[in-house]
Amino acid sequence: MIIKKILNNNVVITFNDQHEEIVVMGKGLAYGKRTGESINPEKISKIFELSLKESQKKMIDMLKDIPIEYMEISDQVIQKAKKELNSEVDDSLYISLTDHIHTSIERYKEGIPIKNQLLLEIKHFYKKEFELGLWALSLIEAKYHIRMDDDEAGFIAMHIVSSEVGRNISDVYEMTEFIQGILELVKSYFQKDFDEDSLSYYRFVTHLKFFGLRVFNQTKQHQDESLNNDLLEIMKEKYVQPYLCALEIKNFIERKYSYYLEDEEVLFLTIHVAKIVSHK
Repeated sequence: MIIKKILNNNVVITFNDQHEEIVVMGKGLAYGKRTGESINPEKISKIFELSLKESQKKMIDMLKDIPIEYMEISDQVIQKAKKELNSEVDDSLYISLTDHIHTSIERYKEGIPIKNQLLLEIKHFYKKEFELGLWALSLIEAKYHIRMDDDEAGFIAMHIVSSEVGRNISDVYEMTEFIQGILELVKSYFQKDFDEDSLSYYRFVTHLKFFGLRVFNQTKQHQDESLNNDLLEIMKEKYVQPYLCALEIKNFIERKYSYYLEDEEVLFLTIHVAKIVSHK
């Protein structure tokens, strides 16, 4: 690989076999090197082949100012997330997560922790991502001897969720409030709490995540009208109160998000509500 541009002693821009620009990292990779010279392959620790030019430019700008260690922590978290969540992540996570880890460490050094107002919801709705956030904090503590609060694990979890669903982190916060609003409505309707460790609760939250994506994107699922109408009629008779609760959810979403639910969506809400209500 031939160096096109040196960002710092540890990061250079070069080309892959398809002659596309890539970012290559490694301790002392560019030390004593100049543009046009070759890179020692044994010193390469990470190669970033970002698909979006915009993401590549942001990463290049960031790596000029942020030490390589922060990117290495971020990469460890991302690799673990890919394995445990069995999910692809957006290129932008390398940028947003590295930048967050860097700024949060700097804040803690200055004694300025920030409270995460949605920490409780994050723990409940994004359990796996939150556990990854806690693991990231253990890496930070081992490297920098800084013990961070769970609030930071929540922030890291939200960056991971944002990458999973391919939306801005502000949209993910809105999604979290969407889920919380519906769950509170169901709890209020039945005047009871639910077992948040149950499979039925987990499935309902998962359904609401993907349902929320359709609401925010204003998209509809393909549905068989006759089949869903028949099933809904059966559900209305079998699960009267869950169905009436689903109608409350329907009205809530239509008022707040201007998204009008089809029978299929009311049907699935009825089924999920019935399951969490009946769970002992």
